[in-house]
Amino acid sequence: MRPLLIRTLTLCSLLLAGTQAARSTEGTVPIGGQLRAAVMDGLNGPSRPLAAFRGKPLLINLWASWCGPCRAETASLERLAWHDEAARFGIIGISTDDVRTAAQTWLSQSNATIPHFLDHDTVLETMLGANRIPLTVLVDADGRVVERIYGEHMWDSPGEIARIRRAFHFDTPRKAAP
Repeated sequence: MRPLLIRTLTLCSLLLAGTQAARSTEGTVPIGGQLRAAVMDGLNGPSRPLAAFRGKPLLINLWASWCGPCRAETASLERLAWHDEAARFGIIGISTDDVRTAAQTWLSQSNATIPHFLDHDTVLETMLGANRIPLTVLVDADGRVVERIYGEHMWDSPGEIARIRRAFHFDTPRKAAP
């Protein structure tokens, strides 16, 4: 009887985990899918609609003030913003903090220059697929999700710049106009 109980509990746990995983990705825009409309609440600048960033590729970094790996990669995003390559795409940060002052305090301490926004009611977290952070989402000029990259990265490193170039097809020669 005991082995049957253990198997039953294990099966129930697996089913529950699968249900929770499905629920956490419900509403997430798939790779290749277009981001939906959302207004982002400015933390170190004005509030803006997400659509305001269309027209050129966009790197979106989701973070929280309490997240050590998020804090560690912040400086590399700032350095990336000053890199020559960054003129070809936008960079924004989205805080998943529940408390606005916590996010603003961290931004002040980090001397952030790129635009950062606060996510309300997990709208952006859900849409972008932030079931864990840090998360960086690469979005093309038309607002389509190109790639999701979880975990801490040094975004100004040659390897990550090469990744961004590939994702945004910056290495593909442009066709000459007829």
